[in-house]
Amino acid sequence: MIQIAPSLLASDFARLGEEVAAMDAAGAEMLHIDIMDGHFVPNISMGYCVVKCIRPASKAVFDVHLMISDPVRYSPEFVKAGADIITFHLEAVEDPEATIKAIRDLGVKVGISVKPKTPASAVLKYLHMVDLILVMTVEPGFGGQKFMADMMPKLREISEYCKANGLDPYIEVDGGIDENTIKETVANGANLFVAGSSLFSKSDYKEAVKNLRAAAESAL
Repeated sequence: MIQIAPSLLASDFARLGEEVAAMDAAGAEMLHIDIMDGHFVPNISMGYCVVKCIRPASKAVFDVHLMISDPVRYSPEFVKAGADIITFHLEAVEDPEATIKAIRDLGVKVGISVKPKTPASAVLKYLHMVDLILVMTVEPGFGGQKFMADMMPKLREISEYCKANGLDPYIEVDGGIDENTIKETVANGANLFVAGSSLFSKSDYKEAVKNLRAAAESAL
């Protein structure tokens, strides 16, 4: 099933509540919220208070993507603020299994993400423990980057591993996703799509979400 997750990082922060509500009304199933600490990635974005403030504006699933160095320490506050899924980076922790358990114990779904230089082999053994696997198709930290097509073999390897082992997590891609690149990711097994500027740059969000979804479905 194709699901669309607009990336809040590309929204108009001066109208944040309105932007969130508009994407909710446009039919997006999730909202992707990038949390950056200026340490794990060279940028700083937002914190718990922002997630808490926008939670009433949307019925969508909040996919909180922690691009931070100590996800276990900060996850409880994001869950209190309204996160439905906490996604952490494999590269940010010493013990991924313990991290997964700690987040799961908070009562939310767990995602694990890998940066472009991290091979699929590094994450395969954890896929039976998570609800979501996020394959970055840009280097994490900044929006508006060019889609990295060379991530498709990794995406396919992860997708095929899940099928072979009876696993059914969200297989998410994030970075440079638009009506053209989304087709490549669908062909390689993705079913959840983070899109920033390709959605928020449009004047009609409902039409933008509809067109992105149609492009993905055309590649099934």
